Amino acid sequence: MKYHVLYNPQAGNGHGAEVRETLPPLLRGGEISFYDMTAMGGYAGFFSEIDSGDIVVVCGGDGTLNRFINETENIGFENDIFYFASGSGNDFLHDTGRKKGCEPFCVNRYIKDLPTVTVNGRTFRFLNGVGYGIDGYCCEVGDELRKTPGKKINYTSIAIKGLLFHYKPTNAVVTVDGKRHEYKKVWLAPTMNGRFYGGGMMPTPGQDRLSPDKKLSTLILFGSGKLKTLIVFPKIFKGEHVRRTEMVEVLSGHDITVEFDRPTAIQIDGETIRGVTKYSARACIPAVQK
Repeated sequence: MKYHVLYNPQAGNGHGAEVRETLPPLLRGGEISFYDMTAMGGYAGFFSEIDSGDIVVVCGGDGTLNRFINETENIGFENDIFYFASGSGNDFLHDTGRKKGCEPFCVNRYIKDLPTVTVNGRTFRFLNGVGYGIDGYCCEVGDELRKTPGKKINYTSIAIKGLLFHYKPTNAVVTVDGKRHEYKKVWLAPTMNGRFYGGGMMPTPGQDRLSPDKKLSTLILFGSGKLKTLIVFPKIFKGEHVRRTEMVEVLSGHDITVEFDRPTAIQIDGETIRGVTKYSARACIPAVQK
């Protein structure tokens, strides 16, 4: 068996290259080749040069998987794609019921028919979710902190400080399959393909990434002041926030657009885009279901 291991040296707070030592015992023999994903010129040539029966192992976190699924979107390949989590958040891994350090597993069924999000005229596929509101703000602040070598990033701490001092809620219009919904003082408005994002937050506990209907779910946390929002916010890690129906609503559909009345940052599987006033997420429904 031949394994082609794609690793992101920047994953896991800069420890991604360590998979060269930790991964081989888990693969239990076979011929192994390693590739630095940040140094690859593209994947068309890569897949054309390997056999269809070879296994490709992607190593990194959610951001690494996001880049892989987008950079291979228009490339046809027959290989099995395995995933080995070596990131810091690993929300995709959590959503599949696995823990960091587990053996690489096949992800082909998870990375096909993925939803897309359109932001500022550009369209991306996403694996876990699109964060908008204070979650986008957290990624924006985290990106700045990451510029300091050795700086540890605690997104929960960033969120709490943002709620209390820095982040201001917006008004929002959320349109789901043509139906318009308006909200005041919106703190969060993510659209999810899976259940988890942000290192363990569960904004949409009922979402199923393998659901046959392919629906997406959008959480709106709205209408409350700083202190009340701060009290409810930790409940998102267990999905218990959905009980607070006076300030939480979850909408599901295939075509979802979220518009804010001022620009904020957005995150797509942990990758940050700044100054966004609108995003549109669309489920990918296989042709046989249309």
